[in-house]
Amino acid sequence: MSSKTVYKLWGVLGLLSVLVAGGCSTVAGPSFGMLNYPIPVSPYFQKQAEDRFWEYERYDRMPILGPITPGTPQTALDEPSDDQVMRALERARPLQGGLPFMEEIQRNNVRIVKEKIADYVDPVRVYPLVGPAQLHHVHYKCTVYFTEVNRIGWPFPYTNTDEEAQEVVYIDLDHLHMVGNVDTGPGSNY
Repeated sequence: MSSKTVYKLWGVLGLLSVLVAGGCSTVAGPSFGMLNYPIPVSPYFQKQAEDRFWEYERYDRMPILGPITPGTPQTALDEPSDDQVMRALERARPLQGGLPFMEEIQRNNVRIVKEKIADYVDPVRVYPLVGPAQLHHVHYKCTVYFTEVNRIGWPFPYTNTDEEAQEVVYIDLDHLHMVGNVDTGPGSNY
């Protein structure tokens, strides 16, 4: 073997040892191959995922409240929030999905009127994973008044404006009340 070949071989081995032993090129943890690189996600799908999580976090789970104390009214205290009403309206009549400059729909000057239509408590019953509890039913009729602007951009641009648009959304705010000698553990504020 010639001396040039030996020097090249030692140079390649030295370069490999520096790359392998260097702190910047070592991988901590498992390697997932091509999955290590970020994959672009459409903002439409990102917003859908965020909305699903927001609704699960805020509105889809049933709260379990403390027991109803004797001598206090058995009425619900909180009415649905404006965000909850607008999300329910969006599920009933979606605005999203329109194509920009082709068709766009807007709801402006929104006014929400909330009416309680039912508020009653069921008798005690044993619920799985909860125990003895009472189901408190609260039903609201929410009327949303708004100005709907519908812009069509193709083939002939025009705008429709409905000044007196209204939609009705019914929202149930059911929740459970614990019953009996309730021990919620240390640090409870019931």
